[in-house]
Amino acid sequence: MHHDDAAILLVHDGGRQVEGRWLWRGFEFALRAGERVALMGPSGSGKTLLLRALAGLDALDEGTLTLRGTPVERWAMPSYRSHVAYLPQRPVMIEGSVEDNLRLPFTLGAHAERRYDPTSVRATVGRLGRGETFLAQDALELSGGEQQLVALVRRLQLEPTALLLDEPSASLDDDSAAALEALVDDWRTGAPERAVVWTSHRSEQLDRVSDRLVRLEASA
Repeated sequence: MHHDDAAILLVHDGGRQVEGRWLWRGFEFALRAGERVALMGPSGSGKTLLLRALAGLDALDEGTLTLRGTPVERWAMPSYRSHVAYLPQRPVMIEGSVEDNLRLPFTLGAHAERRYDPTSVRATVGRLGRGETFLAQDALELSGGEQQLVALVRRLQLEPTALLLDEPSASLDDDSAAALEALVDDWRTGAPERAVVWTSHRSEQLDRVSDRLVRLEASA
């Protein structure tokens, strides 16, 4: 693939190995402004590993990854991760309330210039069907699905450019999943450069939330 000036994230000739076996090689991927991409593939095809590579958490074993044309190796990671937000299947919660967890990023040096906005957070949490009592709950006592909602709100506060979602509604009921989908799409359309990548085991969900399917095939 030639250089793509429009791409936020670009993988060229990407490869990932696990225990000496290539999950995929020669992988080409571009995420462009405004896109909604669904990442599909059988279990074990390396979807999570690709999202982690795109998030700058794990290096590719082959190939190159660039963010806005600059190789990942040349980015300071806090800066890179302020642009590219990854929501894992099992997000990390700290001891304390939900609101303590939402305040957490603002205690970190990379976001020192930003201020926690309790009014905005309450509006966002309300859109997810949760209220003041939810913010006061012990985050470590929440269900896995509710912890994912907290992690999503926590990341969206920082206004990333690309959002990488790994099975974000796997543990949610249909109403909460629909609210999450609407929140993500409102975030995406809030600025023209924003883009999102989803994985999901629900093919009907991927049809709703994406305009383009990318299939990961496990290498022979």
